[in-house]
Amino acid sequence: MNEHSIRRVVIVGGGTAGWMAAAAFARFLNNGYTQVTLVESDEIGTVGVGEATIPPIINFNQMLGLDENAFLAATAGTFKLGIEFVNWGAIGERYFHPFGTYGHDLQGIHFHQLWLREKARRPIADISAWSMSAMAAQHGTFGRANEDARSPVRELFYAFHFDASLYARYLRDYAEKGGIVRVEGKIATVNQRPDDGYVEAVTLEDGRRVEGDLFIDCSGFRGLLIEETLHTGYESYAHWLPCDRAVAVPCALPRPGEPDPFTRSTAHQAGWQWRIPLQHRMGNGLVYCSDYLDDDAAEAQLLASLEAEPLADPRRIRFTAGRRRDCWNRNVVALGLSSGFIEPLESTSIHLVQAGIQRLLALFPDKRFDPTERDEFNRQMHDLYEDVRDFIILHYKATRRDDSPFWDKVRTMEIPDSLQRKIDLFAGKGRLFREGYDLFTSPSWVAVCLGQGIVPKSWEPAADALDEQKVAVALEQMRHGYLDTAQRLPTHGDFLRRTAPSPLAAPAPAPAPTPKDDVPFFSFTAESPFDVGGGGSPL
Repeated sequence: MNEHSIRRVVIVGGGTAGWMAAAAFARFLNNGYTQVTLVESDEIGTVGVGEATIPPIINFNQMLGLDENAFLAATAGTFKLGIEFVNWGAIGERYFHPFGTYGHDLQGIHFHQLWLREKARRPIADISAWSMSAMAAQHGTFGRANEDARSPVRELFYAFHFDASLYARYLRDYAEKGGIVRVEGKIATVNQRPDDGYVEAVTLEDGRRVEGDLFIDCSGFRGLLIEETLHTGYESYAHWLPCDRAVAVPCALPRPGEPDPFTRSTAHQAGWQWRIPLQHRMGNGLVYCSDYLDDDAAEAQLLASLEAEPLADPRRIRFTAGRRRDCWNRNVVALGLSSGFIEPLESTSIHLVQAGIQRLLALFPDKRFDPTERDEFNRQMHDLYEDVRDFIILHYKATRRDDSPFWDKVRTMEIPDSLQRKIDLFAGKGRLFREGYDLFTSPSWVAVCLGQGIVPKSWEPAADALDEQKVAVALEQMRHGYLDTAQRLPTHGDFLRRTAPSPLAAPAPAPAPTPKDDVPFFSFTAESPFDVGGGGSPL
């Protein structure tokens, strides 16, 4: 510690973003001199629809030292192996965007390049047949691999679905045990230093004053500090992502005790609908463009599509896709909805919170607030938002639907040059360059491009150097290995009941029979039926 060290951090707002930040600070700012205070009001609700995640959430939970099974039980969580997309390329079509990789690269050639060449030679299964996560999702099964496992289960990548309010409560308990102080109350005024405009305190309605050196704005869409106080500005993505409304409602599980291990996104006439299975309920929501669908019609459409009775009244949400021009302005860092919003088509909302926290910890300031650190944080967050933006736009642009004005608009719209270059490279020879990106690696782009009909005209010439027959044999060995493993895994519901049952969980069906061949229920160490990396490879 020195005279410039940050001594007081104030988090404005709770919810998922606020308590994620508080938990991380409890873990990494436990230095004996930095006090963290979180200010929130029970009277102010949170959006709380970010119930689906992507695999980096595992790193965040591990960073905090959370026990995965205990976390799932406390949040009524389920496992997520990817997202099923329905009606996106064309009405009646569906594809799966799995977590993890496709098959195994052979002699330095990316697997999807070999699949493209093989597909041109003969009828071949959809590329999802070479994904462990996709195959398990298709069969409704799940398993974990030991660290030394050689089974294909080691290639089963996953994230989580959970109740966002329960996750915030779970992290609040963690944070308060770690020394975070929560202050209940509504903020009446924000006090700034007269000389430079830095925030020095927030004053509550009852007159209490909470002072700080660094402020974290988790106040939601309004951006109490970053926007209402500092007038940072907002960059809209609405000309590419025109959806500006959502309505959300939970319902009972259509199959109690057997939640699907994946999210589903179904495209409708003016947007799309999410379906997120938890242990105790189903999360549902409709994201839509108000230029083409009014609020009452959207709510009626969502309620009519539910698979079981609703458990609450629908909640309506308004938003503008985009981001703050700077997520860090003066001594205020915005996280979550305060920093921006991109519709949760690929479950990125919670990841953007996590990414902001991790970057802030890596560039944590002192009271001098070095502009170099602030600029680097803003640059990294800007790049991340634009990369997520482009990937979401891809889903709309790569459609063949012309059945409604909404789909005509997004199908024919001009897109960012950064995205057009990616599409053109893939459409030519299936080329993707994702080095240096921590999100949406090449397999994700392969899944969406192929799933929505962007099929490359050819493949990389280097793939032709591999023997066709040997490649065909290797691909079939891989495919059968994934299929066999998926069929032998326990059901997703059985796995949850034996590892992380929630006290809120829906009643379970009759116990399932013991998995075939006495496969261990919680971990797998069996030899892989293919071993591309060793002497067992046919190549």
